[in-house]
Amino acid sequence: MYKLMLAWRYLRTRYIALASIVSVTLGVATLVVVNSVMSGFTHEMHKRLHGILSDMELMSPGLGEIYEPRAHIEEIRQALDDDLEALSAVVRVPALLHQTVNGRMITQQIILMGIDDQTYSHVSDFTPYLLNEQNRKQPDFQLKKGGYDGRLGEVGWPYRTQKAEFEREQRRLLEEAYGSKVTQAQPEVKAEGQKESEFAFVPIPVSPPILSTDDESGNPQQVAGDSVMPQAADPFKAVRESEHTQIFDPATQQHPGIILGMALANRKFRDPETGDVRDVYINVPGDDIQITLPTGGSPPRPTFALCTVVDFYESKMHEYDSTLAFMPLSELQKIRQMFGPNGEGTVSSIQIKLKPGADLEAAKEKLVAMFPPDIYPYQIQTWKDVQRPLLAAVQLEITILNILLFLIIAVAGFGILATFFMIVVEKTKDIGILKALGAPSRGVMSIFLSYGLSLGFVGAGAGIVLGLLFVSNINEIAGLVERLTGREVFDPTIYYFSEIPTIIDPYTVVWIAVGAMGIAVLASVLPARHAAKLHPVEALRYE
Repeated sequence: MYKLMLAWRYLRTRYIALASIVSVTLGVATLVVVNSVMSGFTHEMHKRLHGILSDMELMSPGLGEIYEPRAHIEEIRQALDDDLEALSAVVRVPALLHQTVNGRMITQQIILMGIDDQTYSHVSDFTPYLLNEQNRKQPDFQLKKGGYDGRLGEVGWPYRTQKAEFEREQRRLLEEAYGSKVTQAQPEVKAEGQKESEFAFVPIPVSPPILSTDDESGNPQQVAGDSVMPQAADPFKAVRESEHTQIFDPATQQHPGIILGMALANRKFRDPETGDVRDVYINVPGDDIQITLPTGGSPPRPTFALCTVVDFYESKMHEYDSTLAFMPLSELQKIRQMFGPNGEGTVSSIQIKLKPGADLEAAKEKLVAMFPPDIYPYQIQTWKDVQRPLLAAVQLEITILNILLFLIIAVAGFGILATFFMIVVEKTKDIGILKALGAPSRGVMSIFLSYGLSLGFVGAGAGIVLGLLFVSNINEIAGLVERLTGREVFDPTIYYFSEIPTIIDPYTVVWIAVGAMGIAVLASVLPARHAAKLHPVEALRYE
C-alpha cells in the first residue's frame, strides 16, 4: 500500500511530471481523433465504393459478350446455393457523351451501363443515390413530373414541356421571318465572303435520327462518309421503320431514359464576388443528350443514340459520379445489337450479391471451379479486387499515421525517462531510508514502476476524455476554425463531404490507452532498476 501512496505523492508534488502527463494526454487524444476520423472516412469510402459494385462479378473482358446469360445465371445459382442472395445481368461499355454548353458541343468519356431496373437494385446500393424520391422506391427510366431534388428547381416533364413549347414558338417565328419551314434553327459557321447580316440555318430533324439505311436485300447498312459498311441482320428493322413513320413530339414523348452521374452534368463554381459555391448544371432531367458507343459483335462499329436525362446519380464518389451513366438493359442491347444466335440478348457481366456473412473468397473459388479460365474467357472478381489498389493505399496511410502518432507518445516516454532519473537522484536519501528500514529492492523498484503506471494512467485517461470530446464536437470545431481563419476545412468544389465523418471504435480506444500506459511503464523501468540497486549506506551519504 505504501508503494502506491508514495507513487501518488511523487506524482502530485512533482510539477515536472506534469509535462510528461501533458505529452501523453496530447498523444493519446491525437490518436483517438485521427483514428476516429480515418475510420469514418474509410467506412464512407467503403460504403460508396461498394455502393455501385456488387459483391462479385462474372464478366467478359473488354467488349466481349456473355452468350446465353440465363443459362449462366442458373449455373451460378447452383454453384453458390445458399450463399446467393440476388443476381442481375448488366451491359457495360465505354461511350462518349455529347452535351451542348452555351452553343458549344462538349464530349466526355463515360462508362455506360445497361441495367435491369427490377433486379439491379437487389445486387447493389443503387437506388439510395438517385435524386428523384420516386426512383428511390422503385427505379425506372421514365421522366417524372416531380419529386426531384430542390437544387434542380422545376425539372422533369414540366421543364421538358415548357422547353418544347419555347422551341416550337422559336421555329414558328423563324418560319415567319424567313418564309420557309425549318425544324430547328442553328447558326452555321460563316462562309467566306458571307455578310455579317446573313445567317445560314441547318435543319435538325425533330424525330430521332435513323442510324442505318437498307439496301435492296433488306440488310441494314450504316452510312459512314461516302462508304457503306454491311452489318448483320437487324432484328429491330420493322420496329424502327414503324417508329420513324410517326412524328416525335418532345412535349409529350421522351427518348430512352438515361441516368447520369451528378458530376457529368454539374459543375461547382465559386463566385469570385461573394465566395459562395454554386452549382452550374449543363443539363437537367428533361434534356436530351447524345451518346456515341461501339456496337456489339466483331469487329465493333460506332453507333449513336439520343437519350433523355431522367435522373441523376450522386454517390459523392467523384470516381463514379464523373464517369457512370445508366440506361435500360433492353435499350442498350437494342442500340448495340447485342443478340446471340438464338435471339437472346447478350450481356457484359453478371452481378452477384451474396447473403450477409458469406465468404467472398470461398464463393469466388466455387465460380472459378465452375468456369475455369482455361475454358471460359471470363474474369471473376470481388468488389475488393476491383478497388484493391485504393483500399491498400488507404490502409497503408492509416498504418503510417498510427506509427507516427505512436512515435509522438514514444517521445513523451523519453521525457518520462528523464523525469524519473531526476526523481531518483533527488530522492536518493529517501530510498536509503526505505532500504534501511527493511524495504526490499523489489519494493523500491515497484514504487517507481507504480509511479510510471500512474503517470501513464492519468495521461491516457485525460487523453481519451479530451479526444472523445473533440471527436463528438469536431464539426462544430471545424466551423469555428473556418470562422477564425476564413478558410474552409473542406472545399465544396473538391470534397463531397458536407461534414467530417467519424466512427469511434471502443477496441481501438482501449488499445491506445494500453499502449500509452505500456510506454510510460517501460520508460520507468531503467530509473526503477537504478533506484533498486542503490546501497542504503551510499544513499544516506549522498549529498
